[in-house]
Amino acid sequence: MCNVINFYINGCQYKLPIVYGTFCEKAINISKLRENTGFITLDPGFKNTGITKSSISYIDGEKGILLYRGYPIEEIINKCSFIETSYLLLNGELPNPTQLKFFSEKIKKYNHVSQDIHKILDKYPVFYHPMGILSSLTCILRSFITTKKNDNNNHVKEQDLFLHLLAKFPILAALTYRKKVGLPPSYADKNLDYPSNLLKMFFSTNKKKYDEFNPVIIDALDKLLILHAEHEQNCSTTTVRLLSSAHSGLFSSVSAGICALWGRLHGGANEAVIEMLENILKSGKNVKKWIEMAKNKKNSFRLMGFGHRIYKNFDPRAKIIENIAEKVIRELGINNPILELAKELEDIVMNDSYFLEKKLYPNIDFYSGIIYQAIGIPKNMFTVMFALGRLPGWMAHWKEMRLNREPIGRPRQIYVGYKKRKIRN
Repeated sequence: MCNVINFYINGCQYKLPIVYGTFCEKAINISKLRENTGFITLDPGFKNTGITKSSISYIDGEKGILLYRGYPIEEIINKCSFIETSYLLLNGELPNPTQLKFFSEKIKKYNHVSQDIHKILDKYPVFYHPMGILSSLTCILRSFITTKKNDNNNHVKEQDLFLHLLAKFPILAALTYRKKVGLPPSYADKNLDYPSNLLKMFFSTNKKKYDEFNPVIIDALDKLLILHAEHEQNCSTTTVRLLSSAHSGLFSSVSAGICALWGRLHGGANEAVIEMLENILKSGKNVKKWIEMAKNKKNSFRLMGFGHRIYKNFDPRAKIIENIAEKVIRELGINNPILELAKELEDIVMNDSYFLEKKLYPNIDFYSGIIYQAIGIPKNMFTVMFALGRLPGWMAHWKEMRLNREPIGRPRQIYVGYKKRKIRN
């Protein structure tokens, strides 16, 4: 394989090295471009720009392939729990039984938060969005993690910080949910596995105990967390990496990732799917009218939950999650007009040449919102659930950035403002 590429600028020849990935994906290393030529590249949205070399996950959008540390997502979802997947992403290999036991026990040991967190939460207005609450609590949380009383909390081992955050993040999410719906805190139970504990902390009341939750729901939630765990250089993950490059702390970096995920075009897309379905339902359920609106380039309406910037084939996660959604709905015997409408919309789109030619297949956002709604999670909490899954991926990238000793992120720009001018008297 060729190791350099020759190119010409203003009649001068330059050589740039070529970098190859595991699957022979090719990149031109332009790190010395400005130094050697005086030029930079312009790539809005970083559509053609690689910012790092990473071993955490791999996507082939043309073929619909997603690998976590080399393992196909289809195998991960059938053979691993979310905790095992988290270990894999953070450490590079799946845990053996001893490692898994230690990892799980540490998480259970740390699954509590200071009462001061509860006091801080009480000060938030009830109308504030859950993602804003989660982001700020995550950043604050670091102040309450110490190795022992009166110890400097900067001395906490890095590996323990990962475990603390895995353990406490669901608690913050559950506290946020229960504040929004007016329920008192429900504490973690060290006898429960990760998804069961999450359901218990969210939904346990005097009338409904945590041991009453359907195993199908527990399994569906665990799989949803796995499917959201990692997805290469998406907006929120790149945000976390950029903060890591500045040597920002883990908790503040994840807090920034939460804010990035909050965006409607990123993690907020599953909430937007349900809102779209609700609007279609309110307008008389005329699905074909909305389909035609989506086809009209002059119309601002777009079908949420269809198509993906990376995948030009069926999102492999969507194939898995569709089966999960059908299983949950069948198991619970749900008769929900929103869910029925979603299935009708999917059937129409998947048989319409316009969408097939443009490869606008249903993506993970289309199905995840449907499952969350079936479980009983309100739509303003959908993105919080996404964040719960994405946490190990964020942490793995934060860790990799540090281990690689990569330079601080500092993009260039092309200035198009005024030339130098004076202030008039």
